[in-house]
Amino acid sequence: MLGYIARRLLIAIPTILVIITVAFFMMRAAPGGPFDLERPMPEEVRQNILEHFGMDRPLHEQYLSYLGDLAQADLGPSLRFRDKTVSDIIVEGFPVSATIGALSILLALFVGSILGSLAALRQNKATDFAVMGFAMGGITIPPFVMGPILALVFGLYLGWLPMGGLDPRLGMTPERLVLPVVTLALPQIAIVSRLMRASMIEVLRSNYIRTARAKGLSGPAVLFRHALRAAILPLVSYIGPASAALVTGSIVIEQVFQLPGIGRQFVMAALQRDYTVVMGVVILYASLIILLNLLADLLYAALNPRVKFE
Repeated sequence: MLGYIARRLLIAIPTILVIITVAFFMMRAAPGGPFDLERPMPEEVRQNILEHFGMDRPLHEQYLSYLGDLAQADLGPSLRFRDKTVSDIIVEGFPVSATIGALSILLALFVGSILGSLAALRQNKATDFAVMGFAMGGITIPPFVMGPILALVFGLYLGWLPMGGLDPRLGMTPERLVLPVVTLALPQIAIVSRLMRASMIEVLRSNYIRTARAKGLSGPAVLFRHALRAAILPLVSYIGPASAALVTGSIVIEQVFQLPGIGRQFVMAALQRDYTVVMGVVILYASLIILLNLLADLLYAALNPRVKFE
């Protein structure tokens, strides 16, 4: 297993390098720049700023210099926020996004697995149709529609929950996390329930489940001791990239609920052409995808003894 992990991590190095290269040159190819303001600045001042950040050099020299800084774990300074480095911005925004994303994926796995299992056990009955109808609604209604609706209903009309934002004095209190977490989790609950239903139906029709029932095992024993472990395998494959996408922050959710997460910082940096912040978030996102996919593969192998590491 250690050899497998080492090979995967070695393969990740050129993968991240390709991502860094593509993102670096695509950002520079986009029109505009970090110092293109509404009111033009004197050319002498502009040249001094470019020289300060090393942006007056040829593009290939900037690229090699950036790789050299990365080798020293230096993501560089922000081009738009004075006295802030990219690491500072990520450290400030990532805990918010990670907390909301982690809670959302846990909620999605818990609720989606239960709904999918109920639908499979009651296939082609009212429960199955209700769960699949909910799943289709969760998939088709985007978060930028569901978020404002939930905020209006539970925040404005009923007054049960705060509509958005985080109070710096109170931090991430539970009542302020409910609406963002639920909004972010709803599409994932729909996807997980559909995956769980299809997988559970296939497992319940397998020969070893028929054998377990023939031996006189009760329904709950068959479900929890035999069927459930095999049925969750497709979810394990899905959870890797889904977790990375949620943990790194949902742009829409953070914009709707005014959360200072990494996704919102990424959008602001892209609009302002803050190259270093965009690159830092891209590297973080790519690294999380690779790491979480590796963890998902290891968990899949732990649940499925037929999988062997070579």
